[in-house]
Amino acid sequence: MLAGMEEPRESQLSPELVRLASAFGVATEYQGWRGESVHAAPATVTAVLDALGVDASTPETARAALAAHDLERRTRLLPPVLVLRSGRAAGFTVNVPEGHRLELWIELEDGGVRRDIGPGPTRGPLGTTTGAHEIPADLPLGWHTLHARCTPGPEIDLGSGGVPSATGESAHASCPVAITPSVLPAPTGRSWGYMVQLYSLPSRRSWGIGDLADLADLAVWSARAHGAGFVLVNPLHAASPVPPVEPSPYLPVSRRFPDPMYVRVEAVPEFAYLTPVERAVAEELKAEAGDGHDGAEHLDRDAVRVAKREALALVHKVTRSVGREADYRAFIEREGRWLTDFATWCALVEEHGPSWRDWPENLHDPDSAAVTAERERLAHAVDFHRWTQWVVAEQLQHAQDAATGAGMPVGIVHDLAVGVHPDGADAWVLGSERGGRVLALGATGGAPPDAMNQIGQDWNQPPWHPARLAEAGYAPYRELLRAVFRHAGAVRVDHVLGLFRFWWVPKGNSPAEGAYVRYDHEAMVGILALEAYRAGAIVIGEDLGTVEPWVRTYLAERGILGTSVLWFERDDKGRPLPPEQWREASFATVTTHDLPPTAARLAGEHIDLWERLHLLVRDVAVERAEDTADREQWLELLRRRGLLRPGAGERETIEALHRLLVATPCRLLGVWLPDGIGDRRPQNVPGTWNQYPNWLLPIADAKGRPVYVEDLPVDPRAVSLARVFRPS
Repeated sequence: MLAGMEEPRESQLSPELVRLASAFGVATEYQGWRGESVHAAPATVTAVLDALGVDASTPETARAALAAHDLERRTRLLPPVLVLRSGRAAGFTVNVPEGHRLELWIELEDGGVRRDIGPGPTRGPLGTTTGAHEIPADLPLGWHTLHARCTPGPEIDLGSGGVPSATGESAHASCPVAITPSVLPAPTGRSWGYMVQLYSLPSRRSWGIGDLADLADLAVWSARAHGAGFVLVNPLHAASPVPPVEPSPYLPVSRRFPDPMYVRVEAVPEFAYLTPVERAVAEELKAEAGDGHDGAEHLDRDAVRVAKREALALVHKVTRSVGREADYRAFIEREGRWLTDFATWCALVEEHGPSWRDWPENLHDPDSAAVTAERERLAHAVDFHRWTQWVVAEQLQHAQDAATGAGMPVGIVHDLAVGVHPDGADAWVLGSERGGRVLALGATGGAPPDAMNQIGQDWNQPPWHPARLAEAGYAPYRELLRAVFRHAGAVRVDHVLGLFRFWWVPKGNSPAEGAYVRYDHEAMVGILALEAYRAGAIVIGEDLGTVEPWVRTYLAERGILGTSVLWFERDDKGRPLPPEQWREASFATVTTHDLPPTAARLAGEHIDLWERLHLLVRDVAVERAEDTADREQWLELLRRRGLLRPGAGERETIEALHRLLVATPCRLLGVWLPDGIGDRRPQNVPGTWNQYPNWLLPIADAKGRPVYVEDLPVDPRAVSLARVFRPS
C-alpha cells in the first residue's frame, strides 16, 4: 500500500463532522478503483470544509456552521437558482414570514411575463410559511427570471435571501431559471476524424508551432481527401502572455479566452498594410520563432510567444478600416467586462510578473482603485490584449467555416479543460469578492488513485465552489460555455465526471489525501446541454477513470456522448468487449493524448518509460507480464475477427485496431494523429512534472523525422490508415 493511501476500514469521523460534510456535499467515503471502500480521514474532511469556507476545526464550530447553514436554507425567500428540464413541471420552495402575502411571476428571456405559478403553502419553521410552488412545464428553453414579492408584515429579521427585515418593509427576491433541453439531438450519421495537439503539428509557414491556419488546412485536407468529419484539438485556452509559459494546454490562465499564440500573424488583414521595414522586422521575428522543429528536440513556446507578441504589436498599430473598426468595437461590447478584466490581467502580468499573488497587495482585487489606476495607465496594453482576442476569435471562426465548408458535418471539436492555473486571470477574477469567490483557492482538483495513476493526481487547479457558483446563477460557468461553443461543432469536456463530483485536494495534502465534493449535476449538465443546443453543437464527455455506474447512464439520457478507449473496453470478466457491444452514444478511440501511442504500446515501450520515471507501484516484471497478456487478448480478438493476419507488422496491427473501431456502433471515431505516422512518444505522461517533456514534443515519424502538415497527403502510413474509415 502506498504512503498516503492507507485508510481506516471504518470511518473515524465524529457525527457532527459527518452531518456537516453531508450538508456541504463532501463525501466521507468512496469506492476505490479496486472496488474497496475508502474512508476519508477527519483531518482531510476538515480541510476540505475549510476550503469551502466552513469552520469545522472543533465540534462546537462544526455544530455552529451546521446550524447557520440550516437557518439560511429554511429562511431565504427563493432558492439561488433553478435549472430545470424542458417539458417537465418542477416544484420549488418559497419561505415567507407568517401572515405575509406572496406574489410570484416569471420574466421570460424574450420579455414576456408568466404568472401561472400555483401556490401550496404549509406551516414552516421560525414563524415562516413554506410554500411548495411549481414552474410550468411549457416554459421555452432559455434563461428566465423568477420574481417573488412579499407585502409588509410583522417585525421579523430572517437574514439574507430577500426575506423581509426587521423594518417590516416589503421584500423582493429573484432567481435565474434555466430551462434546458431534456436531451440533446444525436449526431447525424457517423464521422471519423483526427485528434491532434495543434501546437505539435506545424506547417512550413507557421511560427514555431501549429496554428489556426494549419488547423484549417488539416481539416480541409482530411475532409476532401478522406471524408473526415471533424478534427479534435487540445484546449486552445489562454496561457500567460509572458515567459515562462506553462506547457500544458490543460492548465491555462483562462478557459474563457483563447490563446493568441495560435494566431497566424500573416492572416490578420492589417498585416498587408505593414511598411516594408515592418515586414522585414516581422520576417526576422518569424525566423527567431523557428519552424516548429529546427532540429530541436522540444518546442520552444517562450520563443514563439515573444516573437508573435512583437509582430502582433506591429500589426495592432495599423489603422483599421471603417468596417473593421466597427467590428472590433462590436466585439468589445459583446465581450464586456469579462474581456476588460482579462486584458487588464495580461497588461498587469507584463508589468508585475506572471503570478497575481506576488503582485502588490492592492492589485489583488480586480475592483480596487489601484487596479483601476493601472488599467488607465496601461490603456494601450489593455487595448492590445483586447484586440488580440478579436483576432484569434476571427481565425477560430475561419477554421470552423473552412472545415464545414469542406464537407465536415461536425468541424472543429474543441477541448474544454477541467480548470485553470491558480496564478491566472480566471483565478484573479473568479476568486475575488466581485467574482463571487466561485473558485475555491484553498484546494486543487485532481483524481484519487486509480488504474491509470496509482498515486493519485493533483492538477493544481482551484475547483468551482458549488454553493457560490449557484449563488452567482452559474453566470461564470455559462459564459465560459458560450465562449467555447461559439466556434465549435462539438466540445469535448475533459473529466466530465467533475460535473457530478470532483476530487478536492486541500493545499498541503498529497493527491491521495482528498475527498469528493458533489455538485448539482442537474444544473451543471443542464446548462452544458442548453449552451450546446443553442450553438447547434455536440457534447463529448470524457468519462474515464473512477466512474459511478449511474453517471454514464445519466449522460446518455441527456444526449451527451461518452468516451470509449479500446484498451479500457472490457466485459464484467475483464475480457475485451466485442465491438458490437460498445456504446453507440460514444466517441471511440484506440488511444489518447494521456496514453502511449499505439506503436509504443504494441512494443511494450510504455512500461520501460514508466519504470524509468519511477511511476510503477508494482514490480516491473509483474507489470510487463500483465501488459503483455492484456495486449495479446486484443490481438487474439483481431485474429478471430479476421482483422489481423498471422505475422502482421506494427503498421498492419495499428490499422487492424482501428478497423475494430469501425466495427463498433459508436457515433464518432477518433484517430490519434501520431498513430497515423508511427510516432512512438506520448505527448503527456500523467503523474510527471519535469521528469518528462510533457506537451513539448513536435510530431515526428517512426524514425524521429519531423512531420509537417504538408507531409500528411504523401505520407504512406497516414494515407493508409485514413483509408480504413472510407466506406468499402
